Amino acid sequence: MSHKAADRIRNVALIGHRGCGKTSLAEALNFEAGVINRLGSADEGSTICDFEPEEQQRGMSIGASICSFEHDGRKLNVIDTPGDPSFVAEALGAIAVVDSAVVVVSAVAGVQTHTERLWQRADEAGLPRLVFVNMLDRERADFFAALGALQSAFGSHVVATEIPIGSEHEISGVIDLIDMRAHLHEGDGRGGEVEAEIPADLAELAAEYREKLMDEVAENSDELMERYLEGGEISHGETVEALKKGVTEGHLFPVTCGVATRNLGMGRLLAALVEDLPSPAMRGARAILDGAGQALEVLPDEDGELIAQVFKTTADPYTGRINVLRVLSGTLRSDSQLQNVTRNARERVGQLAEPHGKKMAAVDELGAGDIGAVAKLKQTTAGDVLCAEQRALAVPRLELPAPVMAFAYEAKTKGDEDKAAAAIRKLREEDATLDVHRDPQTGEQIIAGLTQVHVEVVVERMRRRFGAEITLKPPQVPYVETIRRPAKAHGRYKKQTGGRGQFADCELEISPAEPGSGLEFENAIKGGVIPGGYIPAVEKGVAEAMEHGEVAGYPVKDVHVRLYDGSHHAVDSSEMAFKICASMAFKEAMSKAEPALLEPIVRMAISVPEDAVGDVIGDLNSRRGHPLGVEAKAGATRIDAEVPMAEVLDFAPDLRAITGGRGEYTMAFARYEELPAHLTERVAAASREQHEPAAS
Repeated sequence: MSHKAADRIRNVALIGHRGCGKTSLAEALNFEAGVINRLGSADEGSTICDFEPEEQQRGMSIGASICSFEHDGRKLNVIDTPGDPSFVAEALGAIAVVDSAVVVVSAVAGVQTHTERLWQRADEAGLPRLVFVNMLDRERADFFAALGALQSAFGSHVVATEIPIGSEHEISGVIDLIDMRAHLHEGDGRGGEVEAEIPADLAELAAEYREKLMDEVAENSDELMERYLEGGEISHGETVEALKKGVTEGHLFPVTCGVATRNLGMGRLLAALVEDLPSPAMRGARAILDGAGQALEVLPDEDGELIAQVFKTTADPYTGRINVLRVLSGTLRSDSQLQNVTRNARERVGQLAEPHGKKMAAVDELGAGDIGAVAKLKQTTAGDVLCAEQRALAVPRLELPAPVMAFAYEAKTKGDEDKAAAAIRKLREEDATLDVHRDPQTGEQIIAGLTQVHVEVVVERMRRRFGAEITLKPPQVPYVETIRRPAKAHGRYKKQTGGRGQFADCELEISPAEPGSGLEFENAIKGGVIPGGYIPAVEKGVAEAMEHGEVAGYPVKDVHVRLYDGSHHAVDSSEMAFKICASMAFKEAMSKAEPALLEPIVRMAISVPEDAVGDVIGDLNSRRGHPLGVEAKAGATRIDAEVPMAEVLDFAPDLRAITGGRGEYTMAFARYEELPAHLTERVAAASREQHEPAAS
């Protein structure tokens, strides 16, 4: 089967807040296009896009799902993206490779926080957008209120190209403001729309919104604007052409409407995807990076050099990796050889496929601008670039939120550690926002995601896909210890057990060092009272003693140690003796130097709705936090604060409860500060209880 030309392809992402009906919309588009014979239900877990068990159990999309189908002689690659912030990486990955997006908005909830964030990212990518106001049949659904909210949030260039006939349960169709015709809904089946005259009671309203539309359309052409201002007519063809030009250039954002679960308005929306949104050819060159990091424009030329961008990887226990890619240039064929230029590795391409949700349809080739999938590439993962031969090329790095919800984990069954590690490694290939590492101080294995739901889904997938089970627990806080004032100590180690003994003698002075300096060791020995060969042993003994402080057994940091005197024995002294002696001297000196326990402080940037600012700041204060500033951003308010790490381990679910799921945050380590005395006693007691063996 030959491929579609770039001007006959539409790559479209469905984006929006969770619960606005994106998956139902993808289902209805597939139904109206004849791909499926019945409308599945997102609530019942029977749609073609939400096919993962975790999605069906939770009633929400978790991964981006691609459906490729044909309509009106064009090939549409529609990507249904998750609307939950826990899985925003999937939506951002789709935004990076499509040529346009349908922003789905609930007619009940209107513009929500995550919709604004995704709009902003689409704006940064210069992505043409069309808006679909969904759920018009729900109670309190209000198309015009949603339209007003869209214009308030995103500007006056958001303009209706359709308005509904009726409202809530009485909605019966839509009015096309371009053709000025009504499309009546006469059944939920395919092709259930009937064209008719605009109802008389809506004629005036339709004329009013038609005029607003034409004001925006005329702005996209000086010639049309001049004629429009002079009262001249603009033809239907000129209107459609100017509308598409405005959408492609990002000057105009048409608003359509309907009810996805009833297939109402789907025929009109499919026509809009084909007529109003740009093809890869119309969108033009895409930017990638050359070896010097400079932008290089790649045209969607099917006869050009083969360049493909991998944007999604799925780890499957049976078929291995499945990579979804977009062909930027050239033609990719089944049973061919490719070079992964990101990893400098040769890959064999087997059978190419078009995704249809979970199912894959085999294809012989994919042309420039097209999207498809290939299985069993050995080294390729999302973010890689594939070419015919090795070249210094890369795709711009995707800016993703940092994982903030961390847990310590261990294998549920002893001996399954390797199995769990292998499962996590495979899941990390498909999720760039999943962080897994070993805490160097506590020794715990840490798994961190964007939210608790994110981590829970990873744990569920580990069990289901790979049979690996892990248990989660809050991570230990990496406290450290230090000293407040200088102190001296004399260490003497002498041991005689017959034959050669052990002897070392050293005098140390310790003092506070600059934050972040760790151990500063100074050799101030004069006259060789301690031979130079033993000095490294003294430093090593001090370093080992600093691994467990005197307050609560936590590592000691930021101490200047000065070795200024001592003695040795020509026969009995050894490196081991001086190491033990130095350790003894350091511990004695630290006990005299007013040791203190320090806790890590994190800097947080919290984005919340304006009406939740007071409650969030109150919550931060209760966590010993210090708000640093409040700044109004588009559609949200940003709170900057510094908070002890120990107090924010459970912040994510509390923020979600306070803001109704509309808040999000990032955090990063700032510095260490001294822990208050009453908390020091509590932490020290807990540490002793954890590390001291129980009395038999």
